[in-house]
Amino acid sequence: MFEGILGYIFGGLVIGVLARLIKPGADSMGWIMTILLGIVGAVIGGMLAAQFGLGRMLTWVVAIVAAIVLLFVYEAMRKKR
Repeated sequence: MFEGILGYIFGGLVIGVLARLIKPGADSMGWIMTILLGIVGAVIGGMLAAQFGLGRMLTWVVAIVAAIVLLFVYEAMRKKR
């Protein structure tokens, strides 16, 4: 169980960092928000990939795309304040 949690944290970090590198523009968020965004992107990407029967590599791609979409949503929410 502990390995699964660490896996999600590490995977979330990788996915969050990749999403921030791919998305244009500056994102003013810390490492914790990057990890959380990546974890949520991984969960959403994993669900979508399972729904469509995609392979492991495509699951990562879908997770990164989901994290990029979440970055845009996060950025839009911060600008409204």
